[in-house]
Amino acid sequence: MKKEYSKAILEEVGKKFPDAIVKIHAPRRTYIKVPRDQVHSLAKFLFKGKGCRLSIATGIDTREGIEIIYHFTLDEAGTYYNIKTVVPKDDLTIKSLTSFLPAANWIEREMHELLGVDFSGHPNLKPLLTAESWPSDLHPLCRDYADEHKKLKTKKKA
Repeated sequence: MKKEYSKAILEEVGKKFPDAIVKIHAPRRTYIKVPRDQVHSLAKFLFKGKGCRLSIATGIDTREGIEIIYHFTLDEAGTYYNIKTVVPKDDLTIKSLTSFLPAANWIEREMHELLGVDFSGHPNLKPLLTAESWPSDLHPLCRDYADEHKKLKTKKKA
């Protein structure tokens, strides 16, 4: 199989997800931007329907909201299909992929902990990286963290 994106997959995405904006970044990397309420369905289509696997997901605090990208790879073609969405800061909720994709478990937990995104339907959003005493409303990867962390009072060990 040629190492590039599949036109057939992208055509099918266009038919099933008419709101999708497809950007071919490189022959082996395609971004598919959809509204957050379509991420779950598109991820399920790529995973179950096309045999892609989840490599990782990334999140970043932007001026528009928390941008989440789920990076799926079609291994035999060596290509990535990246589902991109923005979760608005006044409603940091998106449907979890864990109902059909257990591999999303830890990365969604990390994004919840570090960026404050609530993944509805996630089985366990318990923190992975911060101390038990860490305030649950303080998210280290958020843009306002530089100001907010100054309010923390830390106890020094004797």
